Amino acid sequence: MKCTILSVGTELLFGSILNTNTVYLSQQMNEMGIDVMYHMTVGDNPLRLKDMIRHAYVDCDMIITTGGLGPTQDDLTKEMIAEAFGEEIITFPEQLEILQNHFKRYDRPMTENNLKQANFPKNATVFPNPNGTAPGFALEKSGKLIVSMPGPPKEMVPMFEQQVRPFLENRSDGALFYKTLRVFELGESMLETRLLDLINSQTDPTLATYAKDHESTLRIASKRKTRAEAEAAVSEMLAKVRERIGPFIYSEEDEDLSRIVLRKLLQDGLSLSVAESCTGGAFSKAVTDVPGVSAVFDRGIVTYSNQAKMQELGVRAETLAQYGAVSSQVAEEMADGLYRASRSDLCLSITGIAGPDGGSAEKPVGLIYIGLRHRGEVRSYRYQLRNSNRRYIRSNAVMHMFLVLYKTLFRED
Repeated sequence: MKCTILSVGTELLFGSILNTNTVYLSQQMNEMGIDVMYHMTVGDNPLRLKDMIRHAYVDCDMIITTGGLGPTQDDLTKEMIAEAFGEEIITFPEQLEILQNHFKRYDRPMTENNLKQANFPKNATVFPNPNGTAPGFALEKSGKLIVSMPGPPKEMVPMFEQQVRPFLENRSDGALFYKTLRVFELGESMLETRLLDLINSQTDPTLATYAKDHESTLRIASKRKTRAEAEAAVSEMLAKVRERIGPFIYSEEDEDLSRIVLRKLLQDGLSLSVAESCTGGAFSKAVTDVPGVSAVFDRGIVTYSNQAKMQELGVRAETLAQYGAVSSQVAEEMADGLYRASRSDLCLSITGIAGPDGGSAEKPVGLIYIGLRHRGEVRSYRYQLRNSNRRYIRSNAVMHMFLVLYKTLFRED
């Protein structure tokens, strides 16, 4: 099936907001085995919107629109879809009642322009919106399908996951099954090179590699008559993939590295503390974003200055003077000092140069040292991260801190 994703809203053309809906929906379509042929963005202009719908109607089997379903005069997505499909717009009484109850619940007056949010093409299937006032809908005509959802991601994403995706899956011929693997220390190009023979000979299952925030992902997908057949095909291909890149796979369930590491700490009953310099508390934030970590995470300390490293962690002045703050020696002393303060099972530290200034030929921007005290031993790990920008380096450094923990926890088993 071929699909166009059409985003509606002048604010998107102005660059006032980031269009995350297109990225999300493209990923979802890809997972479902639906080919996205076009991304289109159009402002709140009825004629151009109708032209876009007609163009997509000719080239694709399905159109997904986001935006333009609200109560104001420039919210015209429904009307233009109805015109393009030759459909009459009518009021759906049950949706009108839901809308009226929404305003009553919040003790707000319902202005007359809100009534249009209960109007839909006559033959539409409506998707209620528990997170807002603008429902979505689907409409089929002459073998073509159009799905329309509200623009705000907080409304669109739950609507897609809870209603639209099941609606599409129920209409699909056959069964689709896929696995998304997370891979570290192999860039997308190297990942593809190691799997090139499988990729070049693929039919079903299919393999697709993607670069994503300091890591690579691999999706293995199969569409067969039954789910059992699709699962078996994916499992057979997965075995071949493991033979080539097994040590680099950290998840076969599309799960974040942070959650895997923290779940392992919980399972093993191990405590964790961290002392951060160049990441400025970003690692501690990533840890505490995961529910339930209070059982394992003892403390996070930001020791940004040399003075703080000496006062809080007992880093020696002579070590700083001889090796500099960004060094394996300082990273190890930070981890050791953190252990004296916390007695945690794993004491992690980081020091580095996040840039854009402060680098040198000997210690360039992007250089980090991660220290770890575990089972009475202190080690350090040196990484030279790509010199991109400060935010990228800091987030990549956090990823490498979780990577050090992952290797420590899982390769000791």
